[in-house]
Amino acid sequence: QVQLVESGGGLVQAGGSLRLACLASQRTFSNYFMGWFRQAPGKEREFVATISWYGGNTYYADFVKGRFTISRDNAKNTVFLQMNSLKAEDTAIYYCAAASVLTVVAASYDYWGQGTQVTVSS
Repeated sequence: QVQLVESGGGLVQAGGSLRLACLASQRTFSNYFMGWFRQAPGKEREFVATISWYGGNTYYADFVKGRFTISRDNAKNTVFLQMNSLKAEDTAIYYCAAASVLTVVAASYDYWGQGTQVTVSS
């Protein structure tokens, strides 16, 4: 069982930046592929970014390419999402998740955090 706790959300103006963090409970954190998803009001949860075990492979949704960066620090059991040039449409609850495969499919992730709210004012 892996417990995930997100932090770093908040209110920011358009064009600003936020850095989300997700702390995992297990020492075997490095065994998992990690992903970030988001869900806006009235919309389905959507993939944002994913990263492989040691960070060698990353993959992003088209709408965040060039603006968001996913990274991880296995020594601290933490995955990050650096979000720059934020837009009003980035407003959502952001979730981190852990999987045994590198995937963009939410159903393939085994563990989920509770989410952190990101609100971007225009």
